[in-house]
Amino acid sequence: MPSCPSPSGGGGPAARRAEGGANGRTGTVDGVYRFLLTPRWWGINVFLLLAVPFCVFMGTWQLDRFETRVDGHRDATARAAEDREADPSTARPLDELLPVDKETVGDQATVTGRYAEQLLVPDREVDERRGYYVLTMLRADDGKALPVVRGWLPGDPDPAAVPAPPAGEVTVTGALQVSEVPGQNGVPAAGGLPSGQTGAISAASLVNLVPYEVHDAWVTLNEGDAGMKAVPPAAAPDSGLDLKAFQNLGYTGEWFVFAGFVVFMWFRLLRREVEFARDAELGILPEDGDGSAPAGGDGEAAEVLPETPERRESAPAAS
Repeated sequence: MPSCPSPSGGGGPAARRAEGGANGRTGTVDGVYRFLLTPRWWGINVFLLLAVPFCVFMGTWQLDRFETRVDGHRDATARAAEDREADPSTARPLDELLPVDKETVGDQATVTGRYAEQLLVPDREVDERRGYYVLTMLRADDGKALPVVRGWLPGDPDPAAVPAPPAGEVTVTGALQVSEVPGQNGVPAAGGLPSGQTGAISAASLVNLVPYEVHDAWVTLNEGDAGMKAVPPAAAPDSGLDLKAFQNLGYTGEWFVFAGFVVFMWFRLLRREVEFARDAELGILPEDGDGSAPAGGDGEAAEVLPETPERRESAPAAS
């Protein structure tokens, strides 16, 4: 008995794909890739072309913000070092430097007045040693006071160990500083301090401790008063490598990851559509009206076998 010819494309879906590849059916825009011209894929491609440049732009912008903060920190540190060696002869009247900002912070200021109330500022470090500032209010002729840090002493605050301020009218010269904010730039945020102490050198804190107006700035003397150690000028606020700077660096990485993820998902969708289109073209996944492929009993696409004489003989007669 002659052998029965094997059905066309026998060997399963993998064999069908191999046969299609061997016959040169690689797919073109007019064939397998024609789905790229559908409205759905037009929308996907437009989204890709818009999302990737946007993510790259945002990542570059965040990186530029981080680099700006790094440069600002470097400049502020260098300027603070210069302010510590500033020439007192360059000092200007306080009124010409107010309000204090990043341009005037650290500049030499001079003011004349009389010392009044004295306060201690605990938990301050100088040369990596813990101690406290001696802060004395200097009242000018207009009645408004300027906080003046006369110096630093080691240890815990002790009013008995603090030298008394000079009596009478005095003229002081020092580096102009911006008001402190509790909890920022190393300023303690703890409250409940004893009488005669303050946690931050700022007008908002001092107006509750003295009965007169206070300038929204302060001065640290170039030379410590009465043998105390001078407090070096600090860099301008918001000019260091703080949490905001590293947030910018983190956002930079996130935006570039988003761009890579969009490209990855586009290639994954493209590969899936190409495989489906090739299977449908080879007859492994015959296209229905809704574009889906009927599944066989084993979960794979049902194959359409060609009709043979043996199959016609074995088929039940129509009733």
